[in-house]
Amino acid sequence: MLLEHINQPQDLKKLSIEQLEILAGETRQFLVEKLSVTGGHLSPNLGVVELTIALHYLFNSPYDKFIFDVGHQSYVHKMFTGRMAQFDTLRKYKGLCGFVKRSESEHDVWEAGHSSTSLSAAMGMAVARDLKGEHNKIVAIIGDGALTGGMAFEALNHIGHEKKNLMVILNDNEMSIAPNVGAMHNYLAKIRSDKHYMKAKEEVEYLLKKIPAIGGTLAKTMEKLKDSLKYMLVSGVIFEELGFTYLGPVDGHNLPALLETLKQAEKIEGPVMVHVLTLKGKGYLPAEADSHTWHGASPYKVESGKMLQVVGHPMYTQVFGDTLIELAKLDNRIVAVTPAMPGGSGLLKFAKEFPDRMIDVGIAEQHAATLCAGLASEGIKPVFAVYSTFLQRAYDQVVHDICRAKLNVVFAIDRAGFVGADGETHHGVFDITYLRSLPNIVVMMPKDENELRHMLKTSIDYNEGPIAVRYPRVNGLGVSMDEPLKSIPIGTWEVLRPGDSAVVLAVGPMIAIALEAAEALSKDGLQLRVVNARFIKPMDEAMLLQFSKEDLPIITMEEGAQMGGFGSGVLEFYANQSRYGMQIKILGVPDYFVEHGSVKEQRQEVGLTAERLVTEVKALMPRKRQHA
Repeated sequence: MLLEHINQPQDLKKLSIEQLEILAGETRQFLVEKLSVTGGHLSPNLGVVELTIALHYLFNSPYDKFIFDVGHQSYVHKMFTGRMAQFDTLRKYKGLCGFVKRSESEHDVWEAGHSSTSLSAAMGMAVARDLKGEHNKIVAIIGDGALTGGMAFEALNHIGHEKKNLMVILNDNEMSIAPNVGAMHNYLAKIRSDKHYMKAKEEVEYLLKKIPAIGGTLAKTMEKLKDSLKYMLVSGVIFEELGFTYLGPVDGHNLPALLETLKQAEKIEGPVMVHVLTLKGKGYLPAEADSHTWHGASPYKVESGKMLQVVGHPMYTQVFGDTLIELAKLDNRIVAVTPAMPGGSGLLKFAKEFPDRMIDVGIAEQHAATLCAGLASEGIKPVFAVYSTFLQRAYDQVVHDICRAKLNVVFAIDRAGFVGADGETHHGVFDITYLRSLPNIVVMMPKDENELRHMLKTSIDYNEGPIAVRYPRVNGLGVSMDEPLKSIPIGTWEVLRPGDSAVVLAVGPMIAIALEAAEALSKDGLQLRVVNARFIKPMDEAMLLQFSKEDLPIITMEEGAQMGGFGSGVLEFYANQSRYGMQIKILGVPDYFVEHGSVKEQRQEVGLTAERLVTEVKALMPRKRQHA
């Protein structure tokens, strides 16, 4: 096999075009086999095999810089840069990362897990290159879905204005995770469908070269003629109007054509856009037929394409989607909004049930947040379904357009806490910190899927400003579902287990861990009071004052950042009440980025376990006796 002899990019340059095409097939077979065990982003990577081969064949990484947008489509790049032997550890704890990672290889020059950042990074690297007097190539690879992000447009505008030498590869597969939406998607479809554009453009350029050069005026006239032809053939050639030379579209699975186009692009001065058409899931029929499901695949059987499902209770995401439908049937004010994640956010059934009340804005979190503000200002009840990690991108809009105006927007924050294999770029561990500091917002988290349903009811009924309910990326506990749905009084906690030795204020999934620890401590004669601190903001101040009167040691436990998190809020409360001399311990995520692995391994690493809680409670006991 040719693949066995590819250890570094230089090895590709020794192969003929025919051998490269054979290598593409072997690469796909490798990916299909390896990811059947580990899971991972299969369909995006199957779609960029030839493109990645062509880039490493023509250019010289790491001297020439490849900037992958998002980075989940970099598996082939990893294979050709010395990491093929590590694929058995892909997305596993202490193993190969599922995204580009600078600490892994000198060939990984830009880290990302969120979309639409590659063009800005490429521009920065191009400016740095020119300041240093260097001459390396800068190549950004961005998908058509990521191109819908506002940040990408900002970068396109700047790059075109500055006329820097850099290449943008538009990997156009008509998909990001869900099918793309919006005007840019429709524009690219128009280009894709016009098969005569490139041929006519080449013929006109050929004819112009045949005319003798008789002065600058004629040359300018000829350029205008070319522009007129562009507008006649493809209306609104946006990339060229932004200052790019546009090449394509080219078949991203036709290596000779792809190589020829990239060679042309390499010779062009200034920014160039190469439009490459690819098929997500290329070469593996199940992934070709359903690239959405196979975008991020769990382990599967290669022969049948059947995914190995883990049997369990419905995930919180599904419970959210089902409950929102239930509520929307009773309240026609409810509108769901998602930034390109209808499937991941559990809204596909909602979209079928209420197509006019489902808004997918594409990869545009900032726009989505202010859109919700506009809806709320007119009496609509928008439910912004968004992953915690992606809500970070709309922080200014949450502050300025929603919280400041005290608008009735519901934030349904999915993937709150650790997310496992996607790792540090996707953990939802910062939203408590960045939301609880904002005036006018309510923040809550359920102890189980039943309480999630009641919190959604609470959110819809609440009309005094924005309200957020956050929930984890895990299966529910299998508890019974109460009917009918009822609102929970704002700012109230509940005691789940009595105790007079110490009290643990646990948030969300930490409650089950706290109950486990309490059971273990009871065997040693210690009675741990377990409190469901379901309202992160506002807190249950009456209960907090009662704890101080009882002089109970307090431990807070949250799957979120310690700095500025829920535990910090407890400390702030007691400081403002001048309650000094209390014993308080904060358990949460320390001040560093936790890498990929299983959620269990991530919790173990940072000490969010029953064993750690038992240890901390026992450590407080001698001090409690001394204090008494």
